[in-house]
Amino acid sequence: MNISGHIDEFMLYIRSLRGRSNNTVVNYAVDLAQFADYLDVLGLDSPGDLDMSSLRGFLRELSGYGLERTTVARKLSAMRGFIKFLVRQGVLANDVSAGIRGPRISVKGVVRAIAYEDVMRMLEDGVSGNKKELRDALILELLYGSGLRVNELTSLNWGNIDIPERMLRVDGKGEKIRIVPMGRTTQGLLLRWRSAELAQGRTACGDEPLLRGVGALRLTDRTVHRVVTAAAARVGLTGVSPHALRHSFATHMLERGAPLRVVQELLGHESLATTQRYLAVTTEHMKRSYMETHPRSGFGEVN
Repeated sequence: MNISGHIDEFMLYIRSLRGRSNNTVVNYAVDLAQFADYLDVLGLDSPGDLDMSSLRGFLRELSGYGLERTTVARKLSAMRGFIKFLVRQGVLANDVSAGIRGPRISVKGVVRAIAYEDVMRMLEDGVSGNKKELRDALILELLYGSGLRVNELTSLNWGNIDIPERMLRVDGKGEKIRIVPMGRTTQGLLLRWRSAELAQGRTACGDEPLLRGVGALRLTDRTVHRVVTAAAARVGLTGVSPHALRHSFATHMLERGAPLRVVQELLGHESLATTQRYLAVTTEHMKRSYMETHPRSGFGEVN
């Protein structure tokens, strides 16, 4: 089987995994198709032709096009996943991607946390008796209050929620389940939301979706993005995404002294290094606050 055939098998494998968002699957398909085209130009068609040199050559070509480092890093991640798949299948004897370093991602490339006061304005904009507004308020509270990813939020079922104990069972990336606490505000909204669902004759238990959209179907990721954007716009904020609320959840906890490993567990990060990116932003924020306010810092000048 040629490389393209193995890529097709890999994509079938990726699609079968729980916890993989549609965006991840689409991105992997695009990235590996580009990789296959690059190899085809070089006359490389067999998995046995793959080596560290061909992988590095592809990365150099991507960088030459002026792609963002985050994009190049994502494409390298897709290649690594594909190579590891070939090793597991016995097609390759060794992982030829081992030792290849991706582009260095600066802190500037990380989504910025929203100021605590601005998050509070988004959350406290008001919830009337309107069921849609109640649902939207619950979405915001779960994203910020429990640090959920969008697809983790939309995949929540009533059976994942323990309202009295204020705990959520979250199906995270790579089929990894984690337990995440929720705040009292979230608990109150969940009780109101459950009452509203039951009043409409819907079931609020087991595998029934927690959040529903049009036609009582499970809420989509796109709808969540619209809810967050609209909530931010109402209080004069722009460029706010669901991930920005998750990022703010982590950053605000770290700013208030939460242990890094606790935040790692809450976010569902496999690597502590991933969580440390949030700590770097927090350190930068602390430095800026010091430089802007301490009388011996240089009188408000930030270098």
